[in-house]
Amino acid sequence: MKHYKTITELYTTNGFLPPENPMLGLVTFEDIKGCQFVETEFTLGFYKIALKKVKSGNVMYGRTKYDHENGSMFFLKPNQIVQMNDIELTEKGFMIYFHEDFLVNHPLHSGVQKYGYFDYEANEALHISPREEDTLWDLFDKIRAEYYNNQDEYSRDIMLTHIDSILKYSQRYYKRQFLNRTVLSGTTVSKFTNHLKAYFDSGKLKENGLPTVKYMASELSLSARYLSDLLKQETGKTALDHIHIALVMEAKNLLMSTDKTVAETAYQLGFENPPYFSRLFKKEVGVTPTEYREQFLN
Repeated sequence: MKHYKTITELYTTNGFLPPENPMLGLVTFEDIKGCQFVETEFTLGFYKIALKKVKSGNVMYGRTKYDHENGSMFFLKPNQIVQMNDIELTEKGFMIYFHEDFLVNHPLHSGVQKYGYFDYEANEALHISPREEDTLWDLFDKIRAEYYNNQDEYSRDIMLTHIDSILKYSQRYYKRQFLNRTVLSGTTVSKFTNHLKAYFDSGKLKENGLPTVKYMASELSLSARYLSDLLKQETGKTALDHIHIALVMEAKNLLMSTDKTVAETAYQLGFENPPYFSRLFKKEVGVTPTEYREQFLN
């Protein structure tokens, strides 16, 4: 598998004109008309933002295919595996490549981590309206104008400010997409709860312990980060919060319906460390498991 360590290497290998800045690359589909990606499977040593509509062919990252019927924006973090086969692009689109070192001593160096969509799967690409697309193109054009100007001490900050604006607008548009998805497919939280209940009822809790967010996401055919962001949008709570809430409900049932000790209850719920179970229970309920049980004995 090919790993492109630098933006310059990506450009020269695939026949693009060399970048103006080795830490930042800007490409429109017009710029690369006639160029073909040499590798069908590769990783990048830098970030990528793309507004990309694909006429035909397959793009994969994570474990899923990019939805080229509607998907418009997608985001790649360093070292994520990408697969491309028989790609034909539409006439209009852009790609922004930036190296992590380009962000040093700028708020985006740590701030980029808050944009969870860099951890989404290909089929969770952002679908944007024509008006939203115009907004993103306007920002790209501002970056490009600065990029090809005589760069000075202000250039990097100006370009990164516009890149951050693209990321912020994308966050806003994803929230709109979450709401639309909820209307179309029913609430994710109800599906999540049903899968969690099935996990408990099957005895997997005692056998395998607490299900991870990654496991629950795979059951719903979503990435872990997308699931958490979607639940947060719907309910204000993350996927892990919902797992803990369901677990505490199960714990309450056991404490009320059996004579098992708190430690035995913890082990039945898949906890190897009963004190940790007690702390989690108190955090969610406000009292310890023992205090909770005693409330109903008096």
